[in-house]
Amino acid sequence: MGGRGLSVGLLAAPRTSTVRERRHERTQRLGILGGTFDPPHVGHLWLAAMAADALGLDRVLFMPAAQPPHKGGRLVSRATDRLLMTRLAIGADPAFELCPIEMERTGPSYTIDSVTELKRAYPDAELFLVMAADSLAQIDTWRQPDRLLAEVEWIVGPRSGSELPDQAALEARFGAGASRIHPLSGPTLDVSSSQIRRRVAAGHTIRYLVARNVEELIIDRGLYRRG
Repeated sequence: MGGRGLSVGLLAAPRTSTVRERRHERTQRLGILGGTFDPPHVGHLWLAAMAADALGLDRVLFMPAAQPPHKGGRLVSRATDRLLMTRLAIGADPAFELCPIEMERTGPSYTIDSVTELKRAYPDAELFLVMAADSLAQIDTWRQPDRLLAEVEWIVGPRSGSELPDQAALEARFGAGASRIHPLSGPTLDVSSSQIRRRVAAGHTIRYLVARNVEELIIDRGLYRRG
């Protein structure tokens, strides 16, 4: 498996369209799922699928962060590796699309800046920010969370170890804006990128925790190996 090469087609530019073309499309409902994606795993795909199903999203944009501001200085894998892993992970689902805007912008990857940019690129679309419950629990550490909620509605999926707040708690924190937060119900997948990195470093299998082609890339490039 480690000797299998990567197709040149996988390195092609992500699907894009011009702003003029987008303006002539019908109004769409687009989800935005940001993250480090180091690596992307089945939990990310499941969260995106749940959000699309529950809110009737036409597409979910996977948006890898260039400089994640919440990683406490932890070194992350190269941007090119994370972009390619994300493209590989979502390639089998036509409703998922790679969104590289944070990789193309210098400085920390603040979600509010990305949402502002995406609203300019998709002026006629309804945008929804997709996150898991652990991200919502830390939302006050994000840049301008109240402005972010005013800009786009939030879809919050379950996460093992993080309880989804009830409506009363949401209203106590966000007031009338709580109506723009949509909690999802459904099974959770207890998997994390840090867990996968540890397993690779220890020489353990990650089969079925990530897409098969992502697993092959990790092996081919020696990602997450100790030393």
